[in-house]
Amino acid sequence: MSGPRTVSPGARCGTVTVPSSKSHVHRLLIAAALGESPVSIRLRGLSRDILATADCLRAMGAEIGCTESRLSAVPPDRPRTPNGEAVLPCGESGSTLRFLLPVLGALGLDGCFHMEGRLPQRPMDLFEDELRRHGMIIARDGGRLHAGGRLSAGIYCLPGNISSQYFSGLLFALPLLEEDSVLRAEGSLESAAYILMTEGVLESAGIVFARAEHEWRIPGGQTCRLPRELTAEGDWSGAAFFLCLGALSEHGITVRGLRPDSPQGDRAVLDTLLSFGADVNWHGDAVTVRAGKRRPFVLDAAGVPDLVPVLSVLACAAEGESVIKNAARLRMKESDRLRSTAQLIADLGGAVDEKEDGLVIRGCGALRGGNADSFRDHRIAMSAAVAAALCREPVIISDPECVEKSYPDFWKDLENLADERSRTCQVSGSESVSD
Repeated sequence: MSGPRTVSPGARCGTVTVPSSKSHVHRLLIAAALGESPVSIRLRGLSRDILATADCLRAMGAEIGCTESRLSAVPPDRPRTPNGEAVLPCGESGSTLRFLLPVLGALGLDGCFHMEGRLPQRPMDLFEDELRRHGMIIARDGGRLHAGGRLSAGIYCLPGNISSQYFSGLLFALPLLEEDSVLRAEGSLESAAYILMTEGVLESAGIVFARAEHEWRIPGGQTCRLPRELTAEGDWSGAAFFLCLGALSEHGITVRGLRPDSPQGDRAVLDTLLSFGADVNWHGDAVTVRAGKRRPFVLDAAGVPDLVPVLSVLACAAEGESVIKNAARLRMKESDRLRSTAQLIADLGGAVDEKEDGLVIRGCGALRGGNADSFRDHRIAMSAAVAAALCREPVIISDPECVEKSYPDFWKDLENLADERSRTCQVSGSESVSD
């Protein structure tokens, strides 16, 4: 564990190239391992969560190669469980656990997921119960989740307002079963964009299904067949921190490596930046954000929960009251993100009220600075770094290495930006996105 990290106060400017989307890479890697032929995935950067998925797929019999620029997957001749129960080290990765738990059942393997951090406390009761109803045997022992049995085809029903990862896991698993299945979401879907991403990866792998509203009809007996060479798209979740930094900079920040038509839900950060009054411009795969009017805003976080910490910090720059709503699910992330975000803002001199399902931030245009507890939560740590742009004093962030969960090069990319007060920055000119 490293010591605290000090981030100097003041705005920054320059250019950043974001890492690959871990959401996209999780899905590509799983589909590749469930196929019949080797697949190579080009990417930028390896996060701790992606390494967890790679380790679990290896334990299930696939050959997975990892470098900073490429992943390779060679599916096994047949799934195997070495020495009985496979050890599946999913770490703190909820995506790894929730995607692979039903896949394990569809393949008829026995495994034990080793969970770390707050992952054992994050709720999965409804998901586990539905898997049990269809043939799986699941038992918990502290940070261990034992799973066995074979998943059976049938009708699967889950509330739409719980984690989209449950639906994605079943969309990976159900095509592998011999018979046809139906997957239903009861009520409105939250984080629906992540399900669309899963659908896109499965369609590129040749998996067929019929979707009508909140129901999927999924033929059984299918196999993933991805192209042999793929490229993972850039990460909008990681980009959000630098895009928000740009909105606090007169010269701005250009973020490269982004897909304008990405299905990633966190692309919606641009909508909030426009509401905030920032100047947003596109050029190819790059978007440049500069400071504008700094208006307060209202954010419905139901579909974009990961954006809440950094957009809450951004709200401190506005003169007036900003509201974050429909964010109750954040209480069961790597930290209680409503509480930890509120604590971050308060500790740095801001004014915030914590509600049961959201936050009210009373922005005054600036923060003081000081000590910031990251709560060992990668998104809180990176949000604290963004907050330094508003501060008069340095921000001292505890446990900064926690960013390795999603963005290992975050601190290096931050250091490569220029201090706006000390030099003139050059950023890309580009096509304007009108307010």
